Amino acid sequence: MAGVITASAPSWTVPFTGLSPRGFGELVAALRREGVDEARRGRPWSPHLEDRVLLVAAYWRTDLTLRQLAPLFGISKSAAGRIVDQLGPSLALQPRKRFRKDAVLIVDGTLVPTRNHTVAEQSKNYRSAVVPR
Repeated sequence: MAGVITASAPSWTVPFTGLSPRGFGELVAALRREGVDEARRGRPWSPHLEDRVLLVAAYWRTDLTLRQLAPLFGISKSAAGRIVDQLGPSLALQPRKRFRKDAVLIVDGTLVPTRNHTVAEQSKNYRSAVVPR
């Protein structure tokens, strides 16, 4: 299909993956060694593994939705979603087990509201049946 993003054109891999064409090739080869692209029962994937890796990278690195990315790759939205769901975990980094002694770790500091009514006024829409008194 003409006019779609494909990994066969190396100019697409750099902006969407942040990897050089050589690094992208090494990533795809590592995924093949891991067995991501082995034949399965049923209908085969329409895009090649290289294009699927490029799709997942583009989904993660841009703010585009699957509905916006799918036509760029010449596939349906549901096929793009299946590709991200199937291939995404293989591309995710493994969590580290140990850290250096002097390592600085950043922890998510999200504040969670607790509905402390001594500090804030009770909301009129807040159902008191939710929180036991």
